[in-house]
Amino acid sequence: MIVSNLANNPGSIMASKMQGSADFDERFLTCPVCLLHFRDPRVLPCLHTFCRECLQEWATKQQPLECPTCRTHVSLPDQGVDGLRTNFYVNNLLDFAAVKKGAGPGVPCQVCEGREEGARSWCVQCAVLLCESCTITHRRFPAMKGHQIVSQENLEASEGVPSSFQRKAFCPKHEDQALTFYCEPCRTLVCVACTVVDHRPGDEHNPVEIGAVAERKKRDLQGLLEKVEPRTKEVQIALNDVETEISEMPTSADAAIEQATAYFDQLMALLRDRKEEVVKEIDSRCQEVGKCLETQKEAMEFELAGLTSAFEFCKQTWEHGSDVHVIEVEGQARQRVEELLTALADLTAGPSQVVFSEGTAVAEFRDDVARAGRVDVKAKVDASRCSVEMKPAVVGVSNICLLDTNGQISSEYKDDVTVTLNDPSGQAVPTRVQEKDRGLWEISYKPRVGGSHRLEVKMNGRSVAGSPYDVRVHNSHDPILTIGRLGDGEGELSVPIDVAVGMDGNIAVLEQGNDRVQIFDAKTGQSLGGFPVDGGSPFGIDIDSNGQFIVTSGNPFSGDTKAIRVYSREGKLTKTIKPDCLVDPSGVAVLQDGRMVVADWKQESCLLLQPDGSLIREIGKGQLRRPWFIAVDESRDLIFVTDCGAHKVCVFDLDGNLKFKFSKYGENEGELQWPTGITLDPAGNIIVLNSFNGRLQVFGPDGTYLRTVAVVKGGHPHGIALTPDGHIAVACPLENCIDFYKY
Repeated sequence: MIVSNLANNPGSIMASKMQGSADFDERFLTCPVCLLHFRDPRVLPCLHTFCRECLQEWATKQQPLECPTCRTHVSLPDQGVDGLRTNFYVNNLLDFAAVKKGAGPGVPCQVCEGREEGARSWCVQCAVLLCESCTITHRRFPAMKGHQIVSQENLEASEGVPSSFQRKAFCPKHEDQALTFYCEPCRTLVCVACTVVDHRPGDEHNPVEIGAVAERKKRDLQGLLEKVEPRTKEVQIALNDVETEISEMPTSADAAIEQATAYFDQLMALLRDRKEEVVKEIDSRCQEVGKCLETQKEAMEFELAGLTSAFEFCKQTWEHGSDVHVIEVEGQARQRVEELLTALADLTAGPSQVVFSEGTAVAEFRDDVARAGRVDVKAKVDASRCSVEMKPAVVGVSNICLLDTNGQISSEYKDDVTVTLNDPSGQAVPTRVQEKDRGLWEISYKPRVGGSHRLEVKMNGRSVAGSPYDVRVHNSHDPILTIGRLGDGEGELSVPIDVAVGMDGNIAVLEQGNDRVQIFDAKTGQSLGGFPVDGGSPFGIDIDSNGQFIVTSGNPFSGDTKAIRVYSREGKLTKTIKPDCLVDPSGVAVLQDGRMVVADWKQESCLLLQPDGSLIREIGKGQLRRPWFIAVDESRDLIFVTDCGAHKVCVFDLDGNLKFKFSKYGENEGELQWPTGITLDPAGNIIVLNSFNGRLQVFGPDGTYLRTVAVVKGGHPHGIALTPDGHIAVACPLENCIDFYKY
């Protein structure tokens, strides 16, 4: 590819360089193809300029035509290269360069060839140097009265191209007429004669003086410059970064080689050390085994010598001894043989070989070696493609927001991410940054005061998209998000009584006033739709593992509507369950296998039901006064029930045994007043809501009071649910809304 030069971009950059120097740089006036001064310069649609002849020759060599500089495909007009626009600006620069060069001493007049002395001038239209006498004569010709003459004084005094130093453009149809009008419908420059003949003003033509049009076009060009300039700066900065990376690459490679060499040297040193240890251990074991074998050998040899001697003595006596001799030595021989047979040497084969066993198989070790060390290419992340997911913040609580590199593969380090958080007074709030996943960073902080905070996030020293951010920090007892208002439209609520969280993290709200379930995005509060529920007076809702909605309902004045209804993900009624054991259902909880636990406040008990509604067992009979809502911990097979009438939480196992109960009536922390909503967090802690005073409290798995999350404003809140991102949704029926509190 031919390298581009600034003459191919005749904009503000080139103009400033040309006008700021008395001597022109030849590369501004040189065609990138022939490397000579431009001859009849023509502009391609990509705004690169070349000689007309060079383009014609280039066009004969390739089809379709590509720009010699940027390789952009070019569609030539019907007239071919001749139909391309002339670069008048480059022509003016060439003229001015020639004049500046020709105005020097010793250069003769180009008309009289130096026969007349005196100052020289330049005719812009004729493109010739004139002496003073020829200039006077030149001006007398009627056809040349409109020509622009630039004096030597103006040439010498000017540091750049004078505004008057421009060739006049002449009409291709009327060669003696300058182009002074612009026909807007035709988008064509025309002369005065054309406005009378071919472009007479009317419905199809509207010639306008080029001065007014040029001003408008200049404003348009200025707008284009304003659009291009920021991107130009951005690309230039990125280019500088790439050049820096290229220059630093050998250093980083050397450092990586040094680290890799040190790493593998350590591994090899460990293997060498281990080899020496094993060889020494083999030698030591050989010596130990050798000593044992030598000792065993000596014992065997000693016993064998004694046995051999006794054997020979007995044999000789038996074969050759006289009766007297036999009688005399028999007793002594017996005693010796018995001694030998009593003190027997150990004939058991002892350890006789030292064997080396592989601790790790060679094949497995080969795999481990293949995984020893990894080469990554560290790429600086483009900060403009990063995003920060802001989450509601609460005073005194550890809050987080997530920095996402938007899928950009990188090996960034913690130091590459810089975070600054200032409170409303400008004081810095300590922050902590840690990588949660590859390309995903977690920014945590604990604000000391409420109000608007300013969060600035940078990656590699550059602000990420949208930074700085306005972070609204709420007081601990204020809801961070409230959704809904009184009404029956989308996003409006009427007496919301219970809430549940689906597998997708969205919130399902059960409305008594509108007899419907409405789904909300838990992060934004936007309504995602809803569906009506049958039976009247719905009370409790839960979502099973298949995403189905389980709703209890029952009108206290009409016994035939008490039921448990199952709705599909799309809100269609799929099942209605009316077991005989059900009297007045309130809260409901669904187990993973589809079984249900339903609180029945009139029966003062809970019912464990099969998915089809058949009764498995009654739980809490005689131990509950007014069961309201239920939470289940299947990992421990426990059922947690708020007993609104007894101001307690009762805990049963699935077999119906009361395991424990906690709290008592009171207004102090850890005490309950008409508890309603209940849910569990992943650690097994119990979150309980007081309907009477709105206190939202947390108890440990054993019922020990831990803390108060918030005090819900508005009377008699009911159902609660914990969202996946750590917020508690509270149904406020009298306020017709759902409040979210930071957990």
